[in-house]
Amino acid sequence: MSAVPWRTGIVREIIPEAPGTQRFFIEVPELQSFDFEPGQFVTLDLPIGERNAERWRSYSIASAPDGTNVFELIIVKAEGGKGTGFLFDELQPGSEIRLKGPQGKFTLPETIDKDLYLICTGTGIAPFRSMIRHIYGKSLAHRDIHLVFGCRHKKDLLYQAEWDKLSTLHPDFHYHPTLSREEWQGRKGYVHAVYRDLVAGRPPASFFLCGWRDMINEARHTLAELGYEKKDIHFELYG
Repeated sequence: MSAVPWRTGIVREIIPEAPGTQRFFIEVPELQSFDFEPGQFVTLDLPIGERNAERWRSYSIASAPDGTNVFELIIVKAEGGKGTGFLFDELQPGSEIRLKGPQGKFTLPETIDKDLYLICTGTGIAPFRSMIRHIYGKSLAHRDIHLVFGCRHKKDLLYQAEWDKLSTLHPDFHYHPTLSREEWQGRKGYVHAVYRDLVAGRPPASFFLCGWRDMINEARHTLAELGYEKKDIHFELYG
């Protein structure tokens, strides 16, 4: 298998999505179509250091493959973070950025023959947006889809209008947001209580987890206690 090459991307648009969170639309001019599988990521090479470990930042693609050479990233600005500091403070439409991708194996199964539980926090929602848009955009055969999304505050719920619309259009799509630090009309607390309730009868299911290490470790442990096997649990760490 040949190595994934580095390419030059052009930032075409930057759209605020939530406080401290922006959507970056990047074009790869040398390609007619930037092809990837939903759930994959790209690595950006940022001019913020000498060593690769200082310069490279990886982000899941938040858009679905659509046959164009433009893809979307959704990024939250980390306090004191050199990488996100550069992306937020230096990039503007027309900026060039060096990138490599797509990469990664955090992707949908060939046949979606079990209910999908997509469990995430924060911008960990990115690969799941790609997967969900791909499933409905291509009318793929699937079972019920449960998106369990944890945030601290309501203002941090990303792509909220999209999930509300999908819930209305598709009775097999179920959106389960939960907030850990704000009282509201929806679920309160962390994602673990939500998916535990949903799988109380231990239905056949495939679980995809994306977020901080502590959340993923707890979810893997909890799902194992509930009787699910390792082959049913897929995860992608960030941070």
